[in-house]
Amino acid sequence: MFEKIDYKLLNSRQKENYNFQKLSAVLADYGFITHRLTDDWNGADLIAQDIHSDRFLKIQLKGRMTFAEKYRGKDLYIAFRDQDDWYIYPHDTVLDQLLAETTLGQTDSWQSGGYSFAGMSSSRKALLKPYQLAEV
Repeated sequence: MFEKIDYKLLNSRQKENYNFQKLSAVLADYGFITHRLTDDWNGADLIAQDIHSDRFLKIQLKGRMTFAEKYRGKDLYIAFRDQDDWYIYPHDTVLDQLLAETTLGQTDSWQSGGYSFAGMSSSRKALLKPYQLAEV
């Protein structure tokens, strides 16, 4: 009756829905309830509410490690999956660190307003280690 899907065969909207559900399941293990937003409110695709405090995270869901000028100053977190791990990092904090320590700011892509990394090198994994959540 049930057959697992092939993620690669999903269209972009289906992938976003799939990733929202997967991330919600992981965040539940950490005490967060997620609320899907239909209008990309202030750059966020979803809000994660901590059940133990009054903390709310505005999260933009991406397919990979991403930065964009349009996300600056919005108190956004970026979430993406890399194999069996999820990363949820504060956009501005990590961006400022990369701009200070790398040549990202001089790239054509960043000069056009955004930058994303196709893969996760060991240095990027080390940078995002504090923001890594294991999928259960």
